Amino acid sequence: TAASGHNEAVTEFHIVGGLHPDLPFQYFLDLCLGLKQRFPHVHLKAFTMVEIAYLAKRAKLSIRETLVQLKAAGIDSLPGGGAEIFADRVRHIICDHKIDGDQWLDTARTAHQLGLKSNATMLYGHVENNEDRVDHLLRLRALQDETGGFQTFIPLAFHPDNTPLQHLPKTTGMLDIKQIAISRLVLDNFPHIKAYWQMLTPKIAQISLRFGADDIDGTVIEEKIYHDAGATTPQGMRRQELIRLIREAGREPVERDTLYRPVIRNETSVTVAV
Repeated sequence: TAASGHNEAVTEFHIVGGLHPDLPFQYFLDLCLGLKQRFPHVHLKAFTMVEIAYLAKRAKLSIRETLVQLKAAGIDSLPGGGAEIFADRVRHIICDHKIDGDQWLDTARTAHQLGLKSNATMLYGHVENNEDRVDHLLRLRALQDETGGFQTFIPLAFHPDNTPLQHLPKTTGMLDIKQIAISRLVLDNFPHIKAYWQMLTPKIAQISLRFGADDIDGTVIEEKIYHDAGATTPQGMRRQELIRLIREAGREPVERDTLYRPVIRNETSVTVAV
């Protein structure tokens, strides 16, 4: 719950909820308003581009007006999920119920124009090929040149268990590391590359810090999406464990907020360096 997370002195609420067939747009506005009223100092990162487009369609609003209302309700930035692979051939196989790649990019463009920063992701290790991955990265790079609105790129390794593609093998450590390194080289206009340890395992995420990643994110209290798909990584990790991984990789651990500002803690307070 938000309250239990806040007791951990978190600086961000990260909220995604899929495409609910019944909940009205007002429900999501009220959710954001309620969180901001109760936790005004916690950054609210909520709803992927896919969810934004879905909410707009259900509410019979434009993407821009949907984002304007969500921003007024308290949203500070957007996560990067739902991008998967932009290539139409691949999307028809793995996510034909979602918006296409151009619509995802257009939604991100509108968010950036309204002053909302976002992340971007790529799901790899399923039915895509190298050309599809490169196309995905180049399209993200082009939009970043245009808007400068992306903060972080997160390559996500596909977990086939409990999916219609469970016959596929899991990604190898070598592929995971190569994807981090290639992403850093191609997306030179993205400030940050994240090696998400929940997807990659803590050890691969640690090694990724020497191959282009500068973020392994984070002290998650409980993660369900990837574990429902068969991930065997821990569901949470505490500060001292993350600090040890980072230091043993030869890097300096720095806690940061959503905007990558250093967070300074003591026994009685949490301060963001601006």
